[in-house]
Amino acid sequence: MNNTSLQELVEKISLDSFGQSFDYNATFNSRLRTTGGRYDLRTHNIDINPKMLIEHDEETLRGVIKHELCHYHLHLDNKGYQHRDSDFKRLLTEVAGLKFAPLSIPTHRYGYVCIECNQLYVRKRRINLGKYVCSKCHGKLKLQKEIVYK
Repeated sequence: MNNTSLQELVEKISLDSFGQSFDYNATFNSRLRTTGGRYDLRTHNIDINPKMLIEHDEETLRGVIKHELCHYHLHLDNKGYQHRDSDFKRLLTEVAGLKFAPLSIPTHRYGYVCIECNQLYVRKRRINLGKYVCSKCHGKLKLQKEIVYK
């Protein structure tokens, strides 16, 4: 899916679920890390995290789009568009949008084991084996395995 097909999908969801048109730009933004999407109050554009489609299914992407469209339509109607507002909560449940984006799958996970007591440590980032030791027996650690998720 590219930005053109995303734009068409957002416009279709806006008409089907909200009964109003979406007149601005919707694009994928790979710089989004901790959020599924973003609605810009100044430009009225919507940015979507491409991981919502890559790591999850299209139904998750539709839920994120509905969430951002709730912000969009409520903001333009001068109603409560923030997460804490009752107008936003009500509209989000009406259109069955996602309240939270699902967590992103980590790309790497490292397993370290103590040479002396076999204590296992699982980390998202690599650690300096010359600097860190086992917290139980202060023995040396070694890299047991590196798991790469696709």
